[in-house]
Amino acid sequence: MSESKKLWGGRFEGKIDSGFAEFNNSYRFDRRLFEADVAASIAYCQALENARVITAEEGTQIRNALDTIHKSGADETHSAEDVHSFVEARLIDLIGDVGRKLHTGRSRNDQVATDFRLWLRGSIDELNETIRDAENSLLDFAEANRDVVIPGYTHLQRAQPILLAHWCLAYIEMLKRDRERVREVRRRVNVMPLGSAALAGTSFPINREDLAKALGFERVSRNSLDAVSDRDFAVEFLSACSLIMVHLSRLAEDTILYATSEFGFFQLGDSIATGSSLMPQKKNPDSMELVRGKAGRVFGDLLTLLTTMKGLPLAYNKDMQEDKEAVFDAFDTTSASLRVTTTVLRNIGVDKERALAAAASGYMNATELADYLVRKGMPFREAHEVVGKIVMRAIEAGKELEEMDLREFSALIDEDVYEALSLESTLGAKNQIGGTARDVVEKALNADRTDLKTD
Repeated sequence: MSESKKLWGGRFEGKIDSGFAEFNNSYRFDRRLFEADVAASIAYCQALENARVITAEEGTQIRNALDTIHKSGADETHSAEDVHSFVEARLIDLIGDVGRKLHTGRSRNDQVATDFRLWLRGSIDELNETIRDAENSLLDFAEANRDVVIPGYTHLQRAQPILLAHWCLAYIEMLKRDRERVREVRRRVNVMPLGSAALAGTSFPINREDLAKALGFERVSRNSLDAVSDRDFAVEFLSACSLIMVHLSRLAEDTILYATSEFGFFQLGDSIATGSSLMPQKKNPDSMELVRGKAGRVFGDLLTLLTTMKGLPLAYNKDMQEDKEAVFDAFDTTSASLRVTTTVLRNIGVDKERALAAAASGYMNATELADYLVRKGMPFREAHEVVGKIVMRAIEAGKELEEMDLREFSALIDEDVYEALSLESTLGAKNQIGGTARDVVEKALNADRTDLKTD
């Protein structure tokens, strides 16, 4: 774009330094707002016409030209300062001075904020569907392996046996909360700043409520200073993306561990693993390692914007141009990580026997023995102490609890203890809402499937 076409050039006589111009320009990344800018401009044109700031004929000319610009798309090689300059320059090229009237009563400050919100609103809707796909893949994986038992862990030590489907349901709960969060963020994104102008509001009789309805916003901003300088919605979006990545990273870590030779519960399909350039036997879980690694990138995007906004005076400052790359990157990275996770979950094999052997050993029914003694009348703390001593004796003998003569440790223990310590009884006893009993897990799977279909 030539100097004569700068939107702010009238005040200046000297030529801008080329290095600073490159540093200042944002078109290389904010052209992603192209469709939002055109849509907002079309709606604003109608608002100007309704306010009789422009004539009906001028309004038709402008809208037709904007439609032509939309169809031709954003020119990636253009030297515009930003996407808003690009659209306005193309508009003036097409219809001349009439195109110069579109910016009446509008600042790039409220224009940028509006375009950004429009883009983010659509991106949140897209992200919501991507999270749903990941939830569906977890449900499919759980249903395909509903009979598989694995060890549950605390402190990465075997703790109690659980169903693999129960493990899947834990991550489904996390993704449910993620979808709730992005929907909540969307509500605060869906506020229209257009009509706030640079900072003090517009002096033209623009009907902001009608304009908001035309652009699908739920409400209009209530303070022009805040409207053009608010990026809380972007911070909240980055926070929501960061939590999604926390959850995906935890899922990735579990998957990586379970696919190791030491655990051996999962086998990664060839389509989601890579090999070693040196060691021919290797099958590396690069897909999930990358998901785990990219979490830090999204956290960095959040910290970038928080740091940028800290201490900024009202109203708009050029620092805020940094908001878009952080949000764009977080959206791209989170969406890609969700899609890869979905693909991985559809390409994992499960070694049922190996998982069962791990779940049935290591004294993971010790809590059941303590609960058995409680049901026989022993206080829990005493039962805990007794079972702890039994475990020590079992370790010394190299036996599992069910292989010991347990009746010698307490008069309360009877022959029925061995049934209580069986794997199926251990699972079945956890039969309250949220537990790992087979019927409880089955109900949870059915409920989640129904929710995904009807939500």
